[in-house]
Amino acid sequence: MEMDQMISAVREALDDMKARDIVEIDVTNKSTVTDRMVIASGTSKRHVMSIGQHVQEEMKHKGLMPLGIEGQDTGEWVLVDLGDLVVHVMMPDARSFYDLEKLWGFDEEVGQDTAH
Repeated sequence: MEMDQMISAVREALDDMKARDIVEIDVTNKSTVTDRMVIASGTSKRHVMSIGQHVQEEMKHKGLMPLGIEGQDTGEWVLVDLGDLVVHVMMPDARSFYDLEKLWGFDEEVGQDTAH
């Protein structure tokens, strides 16, 4: 699956589950682990877990088996590893605390990467 198709499928799955504050970050030149990250928030631990599960199921349905899924047991932060794309679904407090957007150089005001 091409990256654009993968991102589109993930965004659709996130929208299906009413995920909030969806941000995509290109980390191609910043990480050797993945090329892109999608970060979203849920409204409760149950919501975060459900969003992560739905993303996983939808990607499997489209023929892309996730390499792993973490955090399903607590619901504070669920990570779905799709190889070239990693999806983070977080509770707002966890998202604020870890501030992945700032860590990876994403400027929310501009809506783009700032660190090169």
